[in-house]
Amino acid sequence: MSRVLNYVPRVAIFLAGIAAGALTSSRRERATGDPAATADLKHALAGLETRLATQASAHADRFTQIEARLEEHATKLAEIPSTSQIVAAMEQLLAKTMTSLDDRLTTQAHSIEVLKTTVSQTDSLLERVLESLDTLQTYTDPADLSADTLLQRAG
Repeated sequence: MSRVLNYVPRVAIFLAGIAAGALTSSRRERATGDPAATADLKHALAGLETRLATQASAHADRFTQIEARLEEHATKLAEIPSTSQIVAAMEQLLAKTMTSLDDRLTTQAHSIEVLKTTVSQTDSLLERVLESLDTLQTYTDPADLSADTLLQRAG
């Protein structure tokens, strides 16, 4: 009995092969037996190949356009200054502005000092002039001078 059991799987595989062959041959007969179906299938396959070629061409054109735009963007991006360059330019501009402001403030401080000196000298001169006038008035009688001056003006 063990011998028979050894043959059972082999026989099952053999019968499955026969069944598969029978199914395949019947399909071949149906496919080759109907020339209209074969022609329709060939026509559909040709249409599919045409559409596939058209799509491939459209995709290739689109990829070419995208690559060209990517190259343009890469060129433009290379021309844009970096953040460090912008910061350096701003620092340089700020340094020039601060130097100019310092120079103007120094000039104004100098002008203020000159003005103070001039005012001081003017005050000193005015004080001497007033002292001289006071000295002159003490030598002459102010009442006589004013009366004479008023009489001359009236006449």
